[in-house]
Amino acid sequence: MRSNDQAVQRGAAELAAVRREGRPLYWSVAIFSFFVNLLMLTGPLYMLNVYDRVLGSRSLETLIALSVLVAFLYGMMGILDFVRGRVMGRLGARFQARLDRRVFAASLRASNQSRPPEEARTALRDLEAVQRLITSPALMAVFDLPWTPLFFLGIFIFHPALGILAIVGGAVLVVVAIANQMSTKKPLETANAASFQSEALGAQIRSESELVHALGMRGAAFDRWQIARGASLDATIGAA
Repeated sequence: MRSNDQAVQRGAAELAAVRREGRPLYWSVAIFSFFVNLLMLTGPLYMLNVYDRVLGSRSLETLIALSVLVAFLYGMMGILDFVRGRVMGRLGARFQARLDRRVFAASLRASNQSRPPEEARTALRDLEAVQRLITSPALMAVFDLPWTPLFFLGIFIFHPALGILAIVGGAVLVVVAIANQMSTKKPLETANAASFQSEALGAQIRSESELVHALGMRGAAFDRWQIARGASLDATIGAA
């Protein structure tokens, strides 16, 4: 029991060390996110200047100069957004590379037990899922979230009614997202379980391929795998 506790503590320490290693890159992503969100004001400011300066003076030169400046700023925003996406991609790859050996070894040790836990069979897939989360737009949105009140404040400055409309619209989107998560949680779990079962059955058949060929059971094995695969596809379509 004490050895298990020590192994858990060592694993937690390794995980904390990997997270500390990536902390400077997270700060760089936060800096890029600051400038990306700042450049998101380019469109509203451009329209304000068009209505205030161009339409009043009917100056084509001013319109061209503003349009060139806006095109440059949008290009910079796209470059910064691309760069922070690449940084997050490298963060996810580094996270998985640092923990691959540790998770693989732990999965092998757990599989040798008389009653291996369910996590031992899906450990590498779980690690890959964490890597995909780090590189996904969902985590990127966390860096944009702190700037939301600033945008709401700017809308309120234009007109309180617009600010209220923006808040109500944001609340509706949050409610819809929560309802979507609650309604799809169980179907997604069912689809993942069915997919895992079909993959496990396929791996088992491949590992016993010589016996399957020797007994002439290739067609029966395929039929059995196809049933599991069909259940997985049906569950995935239902969840989607």
